[in-house]
Amino acid sequence: MAAPCAACVAEDGDGSEILQNSVEASENECKRPQFGTRFLKDPRQVFQHNAWDNVEWTEEQEVAARKKVLENSQPLPLEKQEEFDSRANEYWNDFYKIHENRFFKDRHWLFTEFPELAPNCRQYPSSQTGDAAEQGPNYVQHLSSQTGGADKGTRGTSSGVATPAQTDASPVANGDFPGSSSSYRILEVGCGVGNTVFPILKTNNDPGLFVYCCDFSSTAVDLVKSNAEYDPARCFAFVHDMSEETAPFPVPPGSLDVIVLIFVLSALHPDKMQASIRRLAELLKPGGVLLLRDYGRYDMAQLRFKKGRCLSENFYVRGDGTRVFFFTQDELHDMFTLAGLEKVQNLVDRRLQVNRGKQLTMYRVWIQCKYRKA
Repeated sequence: MAAPCAACVAEDGDGSEILQNSVEASENECKRPQFGTRFLKDPRQVFQHNAWDNVEWTEEQEVAARKKVLENSQPLPLEKQEEFDSRANEYWNDFYKIHENRFFKDRHWLFTEFPELAPNCRQYPSSQTGDAAEQGPNYVQHLSSQTGGADKGTRGTSSGVATPAQTDASPVANGDFPGSSSSYRILEVGCGVGNTVFPILKTNNDPGLFVYCCDFSSTAVDLVKSNAEYDPARCFAFVHDMSEETAPFPVPPGSLDVIVLIFVLSALHPDKMQASIRRLAELLKPGGVLLLRDYGRYDMAQLRFKKGRCLSENFYVRGDGTRVFFFTQDELHDMFTLAGLEKVQNLVDRRLQVNRGKQLTMYRVWIQCKYRKA
């Protein structure tokens, strides 16, 4: 996975990386090959590149990291924690109002790490039976020729775009929903201003593709919809709180091929993560995959938090009120398997980022997962 330029990383003194170090720690990424290709063999050459892959920690580093986290782990009073939880929407809206789309950069590295998002990524069954959504493009074209284009029940274009009468996140009772006639459906949860969605739409010209994207922040969704690249014939953006169990999705269960979670699960309260993953797993088709990249335990961002920022174990609040959790591989694996998903990939990406100008080194720890629905 491409790493952020070290020169883009800045401290604000309270563990808040929101602007320069980014809410996702990977927004200001340099274009480079898939991680695992650049290794630091001679410590004297550490400042030769901006980042080094798969950097093993010494036992001393591990001990120091655990000690640092322990020192700053005294949780805030319960009433303060509840305040940050109840005002989470407000804090994220404020964040996007301040930064809009001036800071974030498109995540083109996604196609290297997650080829499921790239063109020609689908594998079609040889049998031409079942729902059109499970078949290849030839089958979809065959259906179109038989029905005069879009399915009879689908308003709008052949991609199943919502009409003005259908703009919320609730599926229509008769089975007609945005993208209902599409053959490959991707959902990004926590889309921000569209830095994952728009690279997908610009890169993947599959005529059967339809992309859904949602965010907790209505301000972020408004920014996505106002983007010149937003095409309602191929994309449907909507506001959604994934931690709210009664919040509807615009698609029925078993309808999605891919769900993308990029530095978003960590923003939820830990008590709400399992139910959120379970609900997302229900939306996947058999064989569909959930793709995740998020903060790992003892990442630099966690070690920089000072006292008074801890909400609960490994869960913190930044200076602007937004929150972040730092995972282990086992924690994510347990959540995904409890939701009925099977592991395809679960790995730690340890990076040594370098600021050559300031002669600084920074250790990042991210976790990358891919889990499939049986």
